[in-house]
Amino acid sequence: MQTISYAFHASLYFVNMAAFLMFFADKRASLRGDWRTSEAALLAVALAGGSLGAKLGQRLLRHKTRKEPFRTRLNRVVALHVFTLVPLFALTLL
Repeated sequence: MQTISYAFHASLYFVNMAAFLMFFADKRASLRGDWRTSEAALLAVALAGGSLGAKLGQRLLRHKTRKEPFRTRLNRVVALHVFTLVPLFALTLL
């Protein structure tokens, strides 16, 4: 059972790092005028478990903070994770 827990936590770590790095790469591309990462890809990695990394990337890099409807959609993904994953973590601590 603990092997699954370690694997789950490791996968969350990597998907959040990927989300943050995707926001970093997209911010850099926007400043350079290069090809951008699609909003669908950014939201997909957030939905796959990288919502914390996506939100940190958004706030720390000041990237897509005013862009609607992206901002609302990302906030919905974060809310979904808070209301589903946090209770699951709480149950594992009992």
